[in-house]
Amino acid sequence: MNQIGLPFDWSGQGGDGIFIVSAANHLAASHIESWQDWPTPVSILSGPRRSGRSSLARQFERLSGGVVLDDVEAMSDEAIFHAWNEARDSARPLLLVSQAPPALWDIKLPDLRSRIASAPHVRIEEPDDALVRALLEAGFHRAGSAFAADVIDWLARRMERSYAAVDTVLGLLNQASLSSGRKISVPFAKEALQRAGFLPIVGLDGTQDDANGGECG
Repeated sequence: MNQIGLPFDWSGQGGDGIFIVSAANHLAASHIESWQDWPTPVSILSGPRRSGRSSLARQFERLSGGVVLDDVEAMSDEAIFHAWNEARDSARPLLLVSQAPPALWDIKLPDLRSRIASAPHVRIEEPDDALVRALLEAGFHRAGSAFAADVIDWLARRMERSYAAVDTVLGLLNQASLSSGRKISVPFAKEALQRAGFLPIVGLDGTQDDANGGECG
């Protein structure tokens, strides 16, 4: 995996001033960095919440001096159309950012619909296994939480592959470690997540962890 130096916080993606690149977001990150090679002055970036899409958009602003419209699916057709014309006439690039892919936007204006359909679109996918592990480790380090060497693997093999799940687990475990002064070990993680109602965590093989640290089956 690679890293792009960005002033991120966890609300962006991974913290520690980096954007962690894996197969899940490589195309999106590469497209933003190569904005000068865009075939049109307008591109679309979509991705799940907490995936770093807004932070990538801020990087685009810094690199290009362009314009970003975030949460664009909530904007009016007229506002998007006006911004599009401005980008075309000024040659100042425009990045449209959304959670949903553009095919799901509720666009009424036929001219705008055709423009959006023809614009380059890159999407940040939900994190793969490598990115889940890297985000967990970065999140623990950023919070200053002490953690056992095996806890990342234990969590990653049992968690839903989503930025929301990573965010929730990090918030729960970092807060539990801070309030108790305890190191995040596998038994500690299991106890804290169960107490918060996050367990049972089911492994990739379908087995379910019990409350005492082992696995059923």
